[in-house]
Amino acid sequence: MAFVGGRPVSLALRWCSNSSQTPNENYLFPVQVDTEQHQKAANIIALFKQKCGFSELYSWQRERKVKTEFYLHDGPPYANGDPHVGHALNKILKDIANRYHMLRGSKIHFVPGWDCHGLPIEIKVLSELGAKAQNLSAVEIREKARSFAKAAIEKQRSAFIRWGIMADWNNCYYTFDGKYEAQQLRIFYQMYEKGLIYRSYKPVFWSPSSRTALAEAELEYNPEHVSRSVYVKFPLLKPAPKLASLVDGSSPVSFLVWTTQPWTIPANQAVCYMPDAKYAVVKCSKSGELYILAADKVTSVAAVLKTTFEVISTFSGADLETGTCTHPLIPDKVSPLLPANHVTMAKGTGLVHTAPAHGMEDYSVASQHKLATDCLVDEDGLFTAAAGPELQSKAVLGEGTDAVIKMLQASKNLLLEEKVVHSYPCDWRTKAPVIIRASKQWFVNIEALKATAKELLKKVKFIPGSALNAMVEMMDRRPYWCISRQRVWGVPIPVFHHKTKDEFLINSQTIKHIVKLVEQHGSDVWWTLPAEQLLPKEVLSQVGGPDALEYVPGRDILDIWFDSGTSWSCVLPGTDQRADLYLEGKDQLGGWFQSSLLTSVAVRKKAPFRTVVVHGFTLGEKGEKMSKSLGNVIDPDIVINGGQDQSKEPPYGADVLRWWVAESNVFTEVTISPSALNAARDDISKLRNTLRFLLGNVADFNPETDSVPVDKMYVLDQYMLHLLQDLASKVTDSYKQYDFGKVIRLLKAFYTRELSNFYFSIIKDRLYCEKAGDPKRRSCQTALAETLDVIVRSVAPILPHLAEEVFQHTPYAKEPKSVFRTGWINTSSIWKKPGLEEAMESACAMRDAFLGSIPGKNAAEYEVTIVIEPGLLFEIIEMLQAEETSSTSQLNELMMASQTTLLSQEPPTLTSDVTEIKGTFLINLEGGDIREESAYKVIVMPTTKEKCPRCWKYTAPSSETLCPRCTDVVGGK
Repeated sequence: MAFVGGRPVSLALRWCSNSSQTPNENYLFPVQVDTEQHQKAANIIALFKQKCGFSELYSWQRERKVKTEFYLHDGPPYANGDPHVGHALNKILKDIANRYHMLRGSKIHFVPGWDCHGLPIEIKVLSELGAKAQNLSAVEIREKARSFAKAAIEKQRSAFIRWGIMADWNNCYYTFDGKYEAQQLRIFYQMYEKGLIYRSYKPVFWSPSSRTALAEAELEYNPEHVSRSVYVKFPLLKPAPKLASLVDGSSPVSFLVWTTQPWTIPANQAVCYMPDAKYAVVKCSKSGELYILAADKVTSVAAVLKTTFEVISTFSGADLETGTCTHPLIPDKVSPLLPANHVTMAKGTGLVHTAPAHGMEDYSVASQHKLATDCLVDEDGLFTAAAGPELQSKAVLGEGTDAVIKMLQASKNLLLEEKVVHSYPCDWRTKAPVIIRASKQWFVNIEALKATAKELLKKVKFIPGSALNAMVEMMDRRPYWCISRQRVWGVPIPVFHHKTKDEFLINSQTIKHIVKLVEQHGSDVWWTLPAEQLLPKEVLSQVGGPDALEYVPGRDILDIWFDSGTSWSCVLPGTDQRADLYLEGKDQLGGWFQSSLLTSVAVRKKAPFRTVVVHGFTLGEKGEKMSKSLGNVIDPDIVINGGQDQSKEPPYGADVLRWWVAESNVFTEVTISPSALNAARDDISKLRNTLRFLLGNVADFNPETDSVPVDKMYVLDQYMLHLLQDLASKVTDSYKQYDFGKVIRLLKAFYTRELSNFYFSIIKDRLYCEKAGDPKRRSCQTALAETLDVIVRSVAPILPHLAEEVFQHTPYAKEPKSVFRTGWINTSSIWKKPGLEEAMESACAMRDAFLGSIPGKNAAEYEVTIVIEPGLLFEIIEMLQAEETSSTSQLNELMMASQTTLLSQEPPTLTSDVTEIKGTFLINLEGGDIREESAYKVIVMPTTKEKCPRCWKYTAPSSETLCPRCTDVVGGK
């Protein structure tokens, strides 16, 4: 057993020193143990948690009487799968923020939640049931979906607790809770009453594989999707007056159109052009026909068609106004030529085929020019009878496309078919391609909210700042928000549809009644109660009564982004209902961040958040997306507890997982790999060794009775307090900016460079060899105690288990025995001494010169003479050594030599075995008011003294005799 200052090192030192003896909650280096050992470890863990009140921390801090409260609103994870590293990244980042603000004295309001409804859960349930699912009623599907979500929630909750996430886990929020659903319906009606929610027939993203409308946030884009693109002729029917003179009528003239969606051509209603662009009439050298296309696209399109075009004439796009062409598949149908802002020259021919039922921009053109928006495609993605017998019942993304292309060939209007690889939207759960299809849906009028939302966003702090522009751009790309879904697992849209007319019923009376029912019994009532019970009596009597009811409940449910987007009104307390922080992944810029903003702005013209922090996604070691097929998925449970083969998948523990999260540059993409986890484990190992040293060397120290006043401390110890104050300031600022990676970089640099490599190596002699109560020893113990306190508090939000373990074994710590119940870092302004920095840096320059001259050698075997010309530098160094030669001065301690001599001029004679190093140092004090460059010389020679058997310094007259310092300390014992 080691002894420090004449006393044995505490249990904490031994517990922290050997990973194989560390049965603590963070399992930093857990060992493969047998059942009995494991049970012992579990018992110690339970005792440890109980002692520091780890599990009760959230409830304890909620009861505090403090002035400030910090609201972090938890974006609900989806309740449909096992916990993964994306969850770990998000939840741990939130917990670090919460623990920091709690340590700073705020009361934390953090209610974890889960997004429980929606298509992904419903699809999983139905796919697991297979053929049996066809016979299930809506109520049965909902029951099974609820059970599925509950099971996923329990898995995720257990993992979140294991990661050390601080919360009241018995009081979370769930979007399938009746009270939550009722409040959501209130928000829906408030928006409806303001005219911000409406029902309309519009094109929306439609998933044939899921048979429902989707919002943009429910799409994924496949960059490798292959489409069958076509170049099609739209024969000129009636030229605009200005165009008539350019075509003589002797040769057929056609407009050239390119599309990647040939199946939409049967629904064509117009061809759009760019009014400000130049267009050309060209003659094809291969066919002799005349074509019209954008002048800028002549060369590129001719190359694709493997021909050459002779430009006959050019004209402005505006000259096409009032012209018409013939539909390429329906000879007697007219397609007008119309100007449109969405036409670009990026791809194609500069002329755009327009099918209002199958495109958002197309629909805008149709609305402006009163074109038909007939949809020829059903909910399964099949052509309807209205598309004609050749196409009816064919899948538009399969044989339907093939049939359309053959029809174009037959009409002699197909110039070229080619495959094109491009980014294409897919259903986020089935991964199957989606289509754009017009249908009657419920929409939020985003256009009416955008201006206010953008103005409010200017007052929100975004980290990183670029996220603000990204969110605004995504909002600008959405003309409307489709909030209806054709499924059963969700909150019903609370409207009643007339049985025979295209009318619906919703008013304050119906909503009030439905909200009350849902609040008491949950939204299942929409499917379990008869329609006459879903309507209040006063309304029921007005619409036919119970025996001749004219209305039936609608069967659409609300988009789950509306579900989660209204969470601010259900979870955040008070009338203001604004969170200090929303912290989620970058995909939420178009998802939860946006749906929360839009609902909040719609109802009360306020943003629901004051600060938004956006993190990236977790990727594999080479930056690739994680997927089971690639075999690169890393399970956080295996990270913590290890896999079946622990030689390949060792147990790292919760704090290693948390360190990895904090250290990552979370504002970009975050990579995780065995090498990253190994590096995190090694970093924590070095930190534990630092804490072990600090704990062991304050074992006999009581700050109340043993502390040395700052001005009486060794200069080196004062210097450490100066650095410590700077560290504390920077760490605090980094936490404020949610830059936890910077916190770790600051700490790593401090405990490796400033402490382990520098300070600890210098003060060991003073700690181990001076008398226990000597002021010189108490001086560095004072600095060590402050250092221990600052490091433990600095790292506590990131490594709560390790911080609590160390705090439990700090010998002088008082109740309460939890670092989180005792506040943030507490430093003193008197520690800050800029002039001291110059003194130490100058002395260290000479120290580096000395140590650099004896690489690999023991500095204690040498004597050092420092020669400095008279001036400011000499006066500074003289503060560290008043006498000319000393083996016990502060300067000699810094040099770690046998003895140090300080001279203002060179000694008259030098022996032949000396080494001389010359250097200069620029003193720069008081902002440059004091500047002086001085020369110095370091003379190194082997010592003539012997190694002291007690302190091992070369300061004894013989190897059998103690040195003078040790003789004094031992005092004849």
